[in-house]
Amino acid sequence: MNILVENLGKKFTNEWIFRNLSFSLTSGENLAVIGQNGSGKSTLLKVLAGFTPLTQGKMQFSGQKSITSDSLFKHLSWAAPYLQLIEELTLEEQIDFHEKFKKLSISKQQLIDCLDFSKSSTRKMIKFFSSGMKQKLKLALAIYSQTSLLLLDEPTSNLDSKNIAWYLETIEKNKEKRTIIVASNQTYEYDFCQKQINIHDWK
Repeated sequence: MNILVENLGKKFTNEWIFRNLSFSLTSGENLAVIGQNGSGKSTLLKVLAGFTPLTQGKMQFSGQKSITSDSLFKHLSWAAPYLQLIEELTLEEQIDFHEKFKKLSISKQQLIDCLDFSKSSTRKMIKFFSSGMKQKLKLALAIYSQTSLLLLDEPTSNLDSKNIAWYLETIEKNKEKRTIIVASNQTYEYDFCQKQINIHDWK
């Protein structure tokens, strides 16, 4: 996916979170959005995803043809600690539900195997998963979705060292032919990104 952002700005009440922010990405390029906690990284990702309305500026998305703001959701997947899974579903039910909206690049069983949860986890409701298991599931669903734009906000939040290694290996295997934007203040989470912006530069 190609992305052109021009003079983007977002404010809440009278406080600008960022303003006059511009960048461009061509298909296959990856961007790291860095900055301290509370600096506006998550807000920028929400604006890019269409989850939060922008205050000023414009965004253009295109693949083989232009992508409208109304259809952008079909082309992106997103993982963040604050995004919720459906806690009353089991693992298999959550995957089935996800696939009603976003097709996966691997089979359901391959995804379950990739997660490497205990066998009993497939029958548990997600509300009984640990925070690390939930985050890993969000990442797997987002990364393995057949989307041209992948947004990752603090991807290794709640993950232990073993699962941080899983994230790094999984993203390395699945970063080709898509545009990835990572919001993070941990260098290892976005080492693969060719471009970088510091949200503090756009206050």
